[in-house]
Amino acid sequence: MKANISPQLCKGCLFCVRFCPKKIIEMGNVRNKKGHFTPFVADEAKCTACAVCATVCPEGAIEIIES
Repeated sequence: MKANISPQLCKGCLFCVRFCPKKIIEMGNVRNKKGHFTPFVADEAKCTACAVCATVCPEGAIEIIES
């Protein structure tokens, strides 16, 4: 399982970056169509699929999927 971040839905609020207990989500340097920088999971091997990122995302841009 892993966190899947949808760049199209993201508004760059950084909640996922701030609240990830493993600190493996980082802000990227690519902008989405809305003009926001979007995060990515920097180390997928360390992701425990705890879903904290998906829970705190106000846009519903993160889902936990089977890898």
